[in-house]
Amino acid sequence: MPSNDARILAQAAVPTAAVGALAAVVSAVVAGGKGAIGAVVATLVVLLFMGLGLYALQRTAKSLPHLFQAMGLMLYAAQILLLFVFVAAFKNTTLFNPKAFALTLVAATLTWIAAQTRAHMKSKILYVEPEPTSSSTGDKPEKSGHSS
Repeated sequence: MPSNDARILAQAAVPTAAVGALAAVVSAVVAGGKGAIGAVVATLVVLLFMGLGLYALQRTAKSLPHLFQAMGLMLYAAQILLLFVFVAAFKNTTLFNPKAFALTLVAATLTWIAAQTRAHMKSKILYVEPEPTSSSTGDKPEKSGHSS
């Protein structure tokens, strides 16, 4: 993974993990051990889904740049739908507190999206590959302009 991609991943994952840890503490206080387990599971689900999505999006950008925007829109729609499926699937579970799970899932997802947006806005990613300068190729620069 190139350094920009790893940096964006870290800048999105760290705040999300911090929000998940805070949610686990709050859920433990409010709903006990099952609340903390629900918050931890939700945080792990968000980190896994969003991290894999970012990885897939970066791979698409490198190999099929003309599909990047469409892939990004499709990816986010699929991620949100999968998160809704997780909430629906675990709404009556006894393994953990479903309310803590759902609230942490929403908070962690919003945190990831905000942090990833911020990371992309602050990154200095070139839109085009610059042409090599004449000094790096060893050729003499072409003369341009008026020659008198």
